[in-house]
Amino acid sequence: MHTLAVIIVSWNVRALLDRCLTALRADLQTTALDAQVWVVDNASTDDSAALVRERHPWVALEALDENLGFVRGNNRILAALEAEGQPDLVWLLNPDTEVRPGATAALVRHFDAHPRAGIAGPCLRNPDGSLQPGAFRFPGLVQPLADLGRLPARLYETRLNGRYPAARYEAGAPFRIGHPLGAAMMARGATVAEVGLLDEGFFMYCEEIDWAWRMRKAGWEAWLVPAAEVVHHGGASTRQDRPATTAHLWVSRARLYRKHHSAWLRRIVRHYVRRTFSARLAAAETSAWRDAYRAILEAWADG
Repeated sequence: MHTLAVIIVSWNVRALLDRCLTALRADLQTTALDAQVWVVDNASTDDSAALVRERHPWVALEALDENLGFVRGNNRILAALEAEGQPDLVWLLNPDTEVRPGATAALVRHFDAHPRAGIAGPCLRNPDGSLQPGAFRFPGLVQPLADLGRLPARLYETRLNGRYPAARYEAGAPFRIGHPLGAAMMARGATVAEVGLLDEGFFMYCEEIDWAWRMRKAGWEAWLVPAAEVVHHGGASTRQDRPATTAHLWVSRARLYRKHHSAWLRRIVRHYVRRTFSARLAAAETSAWRDAYRAILEAWADG
């Protein structure tokens, strides 16, 4: 029997967390897995922790008195698991996801069939059932330029911007990817033991890209498994504080590029990032946005 650890790091999304846990439990009950589920509550103020205690006593709750962020929140449990004995598989789930029936089993079957699979993601769906991109190529020169609005809009959903065509998802066959979206990614325990935990230098964003990149460099594969479907409501926590989350995104990208790209590519990207955010800083109308832009410019000041 496979062992599975599911980790959900949550902040102020009480209703979505309830739906997430309800759907997850229903799906886990259809499997033969020895599964344990943890919720790490990052000091929510909406009674999320009380909800878990009252409605989901089957879940192990870590109710924190400070917001550790996504990475440190997950690492808190990953490190404890490593100390106690690594599970066969670890599934990191966002609280704004709903696992569709059969998704867990489909992912587990894929790991069984592909012994070098280190990480895999499900097919993500929007709440209306439409496809949500859930897998990407590793970012290079073009992707940040697209996000800065420096490419024609027609190129946004193309390979140049790291996207895989919708037909690949809809065909139903698993396919190799660069990395899955961090909202729902399952990793092999042995792979985590080899490459290490999430990099805590990332408060939020880019941590899943770095993790998958380290796995790739260690010889492991990343996959997208269309037979596993998960509804993702998308950014419910991060939308709550846009200046701060914008800063986190671009500060994390600076760290990612320093870790995985050459100096010449970083110089090109840095030029456009600093040019864009310098202009936005000059036009910013609130202190929150000015602080965010300054943090981004500082992160991209060199190397």
